Amino acid sequence: MSVPRRSPWRRGAAGGLVAVLVAGLTTITGSSAAAAEVLLSQGKPATASSTEAPGAYLAAEAVDGNTGTRWSSAFTDPQWLQVDLGTSQAITRVELNWETAAAKAYQIQVSDNASSWTTVYSTTTSTGGNQSVAVTGTGRYVRMYGTQRTTTYGYSLWEFKVFGETGGPTVPGGGSLGANVVVFDPSMSSATIQARADEIFRQQESAQFGTGRYVLAFKPGTYNNLNIQVGFYTSVVGLGQNPQDVRINGDITVDAGWFQGNATQNFWRSTENLSVYPVNGANRWAVSQAAPFRRMDVHGDLNLAPNGYGWASGGYIADSRISGSEGQYSQQQWFTRNSQIASNTNAVWNQMFLGVQGAPSGAAYPNPPYTTIAATPVIREKPYLYQSGGDYAVFVPSLRTNSSGVSWANGNTPGAGIPLSQFYVAKPGDTAARINQALAQGLNLIFQPGIYQIDQTINVTRANTVVLGLGYATIIPVNGVTPMQVADVDGVKIAGILFDAGTTNSANLLVMGPNGSSANHAANPSTVQDVFFRIGGYIAGKATNSLLVNSNNVIVDHIWAWRADHGNAGTYGWNVATGDSGLIVNGQDVIGYGLFVEHYQKYEVIWNGNGGRTYFLQNEMPYDPPTQAAWRTGANGYAAYKVADSVTTHEAWGMGSYCYFNVNPSIHADRGFEVPVRSGVRLHNLLTVSLGGNGVIDHVVNTTGGPAQGTATVPSYVVNFP
Repeated sequence: MSVPRRSPWRRGAAGGLVAVLVAGLTTITGSSAAAAEVLLSQGKPATASSTEAPGAYLAAEAVDGNTGTRWSSAFTDPQWLQVDLGTSQAITRVELNWETAAAKAYQIQVSDNASSWTTVYSTTTSTGGNQSVAVTGTGRYVRMYGTQRTTTYGYSLWEFKVFGETGGPTVPGGGSLGANVVVFDPSMSSATIQARADEIFRQQESAQFGTGRYVLAFKPGTYNNLNIQVGFYTSVVGLGQNPQDVRINGDITVDAGWFQGNATQNFWRSTENLSVYPVNGANRWAVSQAAPFRRMDVHGDLNLAPNGYGWASGGYIADSRISGSEGQYSQQQWFTRNSQIASNTNAVWNQMFLGVQGAPSGAAYPNPPYTTIAATPVIREKPYLYQSGGDYAVFVPSLRTNSSGVSWANGNTPGAGIPLSQFYVAKPGDTAARINQALAQGLNLIFQPGIYQIDQTINVTRANTVVLGLGYATIIPVNGVTPMQVADVDGVKIAGILFDAGTTNSANLLVMGPNGSSANHAANPSTVQDVFFRIGGYIAGKATNSLLVNSNNVIVDHIWAWRADHGNAGTYGWNVATGDSGLIVNGQDVIGYGLFVEHYQKYEVIWNGNGGRTYFLQNEMPYDPPTQAAWRTGANGYAAYKVADSVTTHEAWGMGSYCYFNVNPSIHADRGFEVPVRSGVRLHNLLTVSLGGNGVIDHVVNTTGGPAQGTATVPSYVVNFP
């Protein structure tokens, strides 16, 4: 969010894992990551000669890692299924998991061009079942070519797996976190720590679209007389297992002096896993989007407004304890989850508390505009870096259901640690091929602070894989690739990454599960946490959609998907930085906590799956439609949040959509929210608002709710729909 200053309004299950007890901590260790043979095919593009039914039994379902989905062909001979490995690979083995409708006669073939094929295995006596076929060959494409069936039906494969050599030495786990992870020790003098922190802040204070990326990491212990100011792309973290392990007698501060007291552009910074004892009794954290405040123990008040109570546009707190007041003051909206506060001060338009002990009552909504829900239905807190026995590790909290308050209230957060040796530590300059090799070996993934140019999709195919970015590690796709895709498997954790669209359009920036994903992951859902998407601002980026969720039961816990309304010269504008949607959900029973989605050019959130739930949405419609017809023909614009007409069950709470059509203030949007009218689709505590009267949103939801318009900037509210 960023209203120009002339505006009178603020705008804003792992294979082979065992658990062992080390120094009182449950630590996950894995089988050796030195295996030379790796799975190459999972999640890669697959095609077939035919499918049994239109739109069903697709080729991709044989390479999705899910033995509950399958490819099935037409009932004729011959038929084939092929997978594109992306680059030429040395093939060592193929596994075929046949359904009853199997092949009696088939060949395994390889090719570099998908037109001329070399047979590396052939049989005429196959009986189906699970088969492991050793082969020797090289190619980008690998296919099963069937010439005779065992039944009158077609060919049907639950899974088609292609294995090969790594193509080089085994990628090692562990290693340095990089020079931009700046580690402080309690034996260091306060003056030394303060000087280094101030040096980084001077560099990062106003570097909104700069290239610096930093982590300021504090080892367990007590630190005195510090005021750590947090600039762009800077994360301040404690390296203890719990927040109390690192005590800061001082402040961790975000203010807005760089922008003349306007905090609406204080993006891309974070603090995590520390206890703070503010010098004057109140810690200031005046931020807007993409600035999470996690696992913090504040002994005093938390002031969320800049000095002078200037403009601020909203943010996110989770798993934190505030012994005093959470001071909302001038924040337009805020989302607080699974925390404990003594009290809350003020409300503007859209303040939500979910699983927060001490939260204000929401019974009088919209006066004041509090949405309060006692318990969070299901959550796993974000993985975090810590020290275990002097070495680095990543702690993975356990899943919680119907929870309130902090995860560390009764001692250690339940969960398990993964030693750094089980991670590949990527550094700027690493290729996607090397990262994929590490993932294929069974390693988890950490990105050092920095910027990564990615020229092929990073494929996360193993259940329970952790992918953790440090210091706003930024991934930029090259040549229009989708930079990261996750298979339809259990328990993958993606956290702490900024996806920045490249100058060639990408279809998506992060994909959770291939099209047609169908497995149930309720017992071990995947999570997307503190993951941010940017189209334009730094470079003239383009992406049709930012986050695509195809898998079921995914938990999306704090995203900011942002199409730029400002930035470096030539990087934003209606025809420059283009993006249709920020979030598309196709999976069933997906939950969103703290969704911030802004400025996309069509429906900004599209929810196609049943059973979805959203707890808090902050949205701004695109600022820059040049004309009504340029935005949409046949209707006035697009709603911010669209639940598909086919959806029968969906529920959402605490959602706000704003307009600020400063390029053409005559623009109208028909509605802020658009949903099918049926009993299973329910929305609660909605608002729309026109910032300074720049444009009109005619209705809140469908045709219900009065227009948001006029220079008084007064919201239109709907408490329940229908």
